[in-house]
Amino acid sequence: MTSSLFRGRPRRATAHIRVRVAHAVLGALVGAGWLVLPVMTVDTRDPVPVAPAGAVASAAASPQAGTSAADLVLPLVAGVAAVALAGFGWLRRTRRARTRTTPGTVPAHPPVPAPAASERQARAALRLADDCVRTSREELSFVRERFGEQRTEPFTHALRAAGTELSAAFAVWRRYEEGVPQEAGARRQALAGVIGRCAEAGRRLDAQAEALDRLRDLTADGEGMRAALEVAEERFRELAARAMAAQRTLGALRERYARSVAGSVSGYVEQAKDRLVFAGARLNEARQAADVGETRRAAWQLRAGEGAVAQAGVLVGGVERLAAQVREAAGLVPAALTGAEAELAAARRTAPSPGEPEARQAEVRRESGRGSPAPGEPVARSAHVDGVLAVVREELTGGPYDPLDALRRITRAVERLTGVRSGVLGAAALLVARSSVAGAEEFVGVHRGAVGAEARARLAEAARELGAGSAGWADVVAGEARRLADRDVRAHGTEGDATGPAGAVLGGILLGEDPDGGPPPAFGGPQTRSRLHR
Repeated sequence: MTSSLFRGRPRRATAHIRVRVAHAVLGALVGAGWLVLPVMTVDTRDPVPVAPAGAVASAAASPQAGTSAADLVLPLVAGVAAVALAGFGWLRRTRRARTRTTPGTVPAHPPVPAPAASERQARAALRLADDCVRTSREELSFVRERFGEQRTEPFTHALRAAGTELSAAFAVWRRYEEGVPQEAGARRQALAGVIGRCAEAGRRLDAQAEALDRLRDLTADGEGMRAALEVAEERFRELAARAMAAQRTLGALRERYARSVAGSVSGYVEQAKDRLVFAGARLNEARQAADVGETRRAAWQLRAGEGAVAQAGVLVGGVERLAAQVREAAGLVPAALTGAEAELAAARRTAPSPGEPEARQAEVRRESGRGSPAPGEPVARSAHVDGVLAVVREELTGGPYDPLDALRRITRAVERLTGVRSGVLGAAALLVARSSVAGAEEFVGVHRGAVGAEARARLAEAARELGAGSAGWADVVAGEARRLADRDVRAHGTEGDATGPAGAVLGGILLGEDPDGGPPPAFGGPQTRSRLHR
């Protein structure tokens, strides 16, 4: 279906052509009238008042007879000229209308956007929509803390709907990256679908932005601003204490376990402290601006402070989360070893002996519920599991080790052997996957100013796989997401250690539109997220 904007242009072009044709017909009629008028008067007896008979009348008779041919030729020439000029104008206008590429005319077959351009547009749309969802979630956490679940339900619903649209867009994009679909037209439609879903996610948030501003009431009489500052400052003080405890927790992890344990949260405490320093300065400025009635500047500084506090919470929470999961993993390792040994023994019992008949081999595999591996594979895989278990036992008794990595190696080796995970091994695989997905989510969230669409798409896929119960694949994809995000941050030139306003831009706390970092994003989609700038 063609839009009304496009439909209107061809009609205007047609109207111009009709005016030209009308001019041509009018000119032809005038010329014809000029031509016919003398002919109509030739046979009239008294076309003009009769002069008195005499010499004067006789003298006038000769000139009239002599000029009658000119009276016929001149109108004919004028008519032909008018028709020729009108025809030339019409042809010139038609030719220009067919060939021009200016916005005044829409071609009959508009050019199809290049795939590379559509892909860039889709990447940008995914990144923007993801940023909008993350920022909206951060601000809504402060609003919910003040007003409660019931009064913030419309915003929670909009955020949930936007997240659903974004997740679907990431799923389509991921299939597109994998080459599905293959037909060129279908691939263009897939990209259009990605862009459309991202736009819908933004629209959902844009629709609630004004209502959230009314609820917060940051620019009316000052009461809303003071209440919002109290919420942010209370969370700030809580996080300052937690950051000191997180530093001690991280030190304990490094002393007790292998260095790789703390690698995923390396620098988190330092970054959290920097975010808190930034947040403290912005919240102080917001209070000062509110005291003198500069509500616009106060709202700007408040949102920047809230964003920094929220990210400090993510960083501190990442250290706390890792410590808890490492302790849980350390408790699971002995049980996982026992479970893996049982699976290995069962696999060896059901493995066919070389001289056993093929029918008996199939019956044994069917009774045990196991698949049919290729010849030679069971022996090699059993040997691999034996080796992994031996190394893990040696690490347990020989010195510091990484419990999460130990569980990962155990569960992956057993899955290659049996194809299934159950009992303690299933719980171990789920713990490892949850840790990987959470770590990637934290890293992307606090570095989103530099992380591109590919890493975000992998993270969304990992979250989907974890929700679907595919713990092993979720762990693998989350690792890919983290590596891609780390690559993007390094390419950005900061390696995650930017501080002050530069760190705030890297984290998406400020939009980076001005030399001082620009405005802070707020709850909303692309149309409303930067409304504090206006």
